[in-house]
Amino acid sequence: MTINLEEILREHMLRTRGLKLATAESCTGGLVSDRITNVSGSSEYFPGGIVAYSYEAKASLLGVSWDTLNTLGAVSEETVLEMARGARKLFNADIGISVSGIAGPTGGTPEKPVGTTWFGISTDTGEWARHFIWDGDREHNKHLSSEAALQFVIDYLEGKLK
Repeated sequence: MTINLEEILREHMLRTRGLKLATAESCTGGLVSDRITNVSGSSEYFPGGIVAYSYEAKASLLGVSWDTLNTLGAVSEETVLEMARGARKLFNADIGISVSGIAGPTGGTPEKPVGTTWFGISTDTGEWARHFIWDGDREHNKHLSSEAALQFVIDYLEGKLK
């Protein structure tokens, strides 16, 4: 039996440390939160998440700056860091994880092709971002993004982010 990433979060990371994790999702449409809540007992460490698909939702719900959105776009390092910070604050969590990307098959540009995805983590000890370009179809890109988001949190908790 393989242990999936959401079970690793529960058993080895969040539950034993008493930490709270909040999500801010765009391109995954709640898939990260769905995976976290598929694990029994997740309410102990997951107070909630926000699916902020539009610019308006990112700004009003998560406090992402309109200047950031209008200058750099929703799919940028700065935006995901602001999203993660907003989720952490909104849910009074220890860790905020965010994801924003272009799942496809439309929406890509030469500068940001389909599959471009950014992830952000915000904690009281620092903030980090990661960037990937997936090459699957929409559903596969969303799945890869949910995997990457969960792995990013695990990497933080294991002290792998500097």
